[in-house]
Amino acid sequence: MLSNCEFRSTIPAQDLNRAKQFYAEKLGLQPASESAAGLIYQGKDSWFLLYPSSGVSTGSFTQAGWYTNDIQNEVAELKARGVVFEEYDYPNLKTVNSIANIGTSKSAWFKDSEGNLLGLVQM
Repeated sequence: MLSNCEFRSTIPAQDLNRAKQFYAEKLGLQPASESAAGLIYQGKDSWFLLYPSSGVSTGSFTQAGWYTNDIQNEVAELKARGVVFEEYDYPNLKTVNSIANIGTSKSAWFKDSEGNLLGLVQM
């Protein structure tokens, strides 16, 4: 699952409690620590901070992502948890079953409860 993938980032949340619930229920992640600065989540040799912010995410670009060796399995598991993936159909980017082939890599994207665009990539 995602906790075995490398990840480093800081991700804003307008509603930290709502975001904490999304990350637990939809992504299967629990914070390793909590403080006034936010929630720290740990993965394989990595971590990220989910922090309180008054800013609104545009969701128009990937803010962070997980590296995986099996993107099809990760997408299937997340969909089973209720995660809704972005679908694209552009001349240079097309998803099939939520996964895009980009050169030698595969990618998929979804938004969290705060509108942050997050991704999965298999190199």
